[in-house]
Amino acid sequence: MLKCYGEEIARASYDFDEFFNEPAGVTSRGEIRLAATVLKDVFGHKDDQLFSDNGRFFKLGFSEKMLLPASGVAHVDVIGELPGTPRNWRH
Repeated sequence: MLKCYGEEIARASYDFDEFFNEPAGVTSRGEIRLAATVLKDVFGHKDDQLFSDNGRFFKLGFSEKMLLPASGVAHVDVIGELPGTPRNWRH
C-alpha cells in the first residue's frame, strides 16, 4: 500500500535492488508500479511510504528525471528496513 502523509493512496507493486556502497553501507533503489494518474498525484511529496503485504515499511524518494508517468512506473530511492547483514548485494 502506498501512503502519503499517513493517508492510504493506492496499492502498488515494487521491485527493489539492494547495493552495498563502501561509504554509505546498504542502499536500495528500484521501481514502483501503480496507475499513472495516481503516480502523477504523489510525485514530489516528501512523505511517500510503501507498506508491503509482509509488514515491511519503506520511505521513497522520487527522481524527477526518472519518472515515467504515462507508463505508471517510477524509479525510486528506498530508505528503511534494509537488511543489516551481507547477502548477494551488488557493488
